[in-house]
Amino acid sequence: MTNLVEADCLIILTDQQGLYTEDPRRNPQATLIQKALAGEPRLEELAGGTGSTLAKGGMLTKVIAAKRAARSGAQTVIASGREPDVLVRLAAGEAIGTLLSAQTTPLAARKQWLADHLQVAGKLGIDAGAAKALRSGGKSLLPIGVKSVEGEFERGAVVVCLSPEGAEIARGLVNYGAQESRRIAGRPSSQIETLLGYIDEPELIHRDNLVLL
Repeated sequence: MTNLVEADCLIILTDQQGLYTEDPRRNPQATLIQKALAGEPRLEELAGGTGSTLAKGGMLTKVIAAKRAARSGAQTVIASGREPDVLVRLAAGEAIGTLLSAQTTPLAARKQWLADHLQVAGKLGIDAGAAKALRSGGKSLLPIGVKSVEGEFERGAVVVCLSPEGAEIARGLVNYGAQESRRIAGRPSSQIETLLGYIDEPELIHRDNLVLL
């Protein structure tokens, strides 16, 4: 869910102060891990070691959730829900619990997610000019470069972009549903509001939500 809403941080509140080097209920000498990189194999070992009551209590699932959140560029904080005003204090930047940082920026992570996305909702056939603009890098897909729209999808769906030869050259998150996309396909962005009665974005797919394949 964190990656879907493009959140910057996932906060998980639990009955422990955070992630420890060992189960603090068994070993009083266990120390709190204040900072680490999400996805480090040792974290899952610490949270889910053999006989670990932390694993039975769900700490392993929290560590795995942090790893998944990191794929979208979000950091995770695991902290005690018993801390007074814990959310307010975390929002103010106070160091509480365990901070698991992401190694990937949100933009790069979103593009990797798009590249790996197996299910697509539709296809956009684009002309040679649009294909060249996308391949050159850093360009958004404008409606004027779209020749055909296949499938039924809503705004925000993952669609693929097909070259005039039928090759998949990119995929991205579309700014308009299928019906709207068909109405504005092949038309300049300046006509979107006239054609639809409103305008959300001048691009059909913004470059930040598009990845080349």
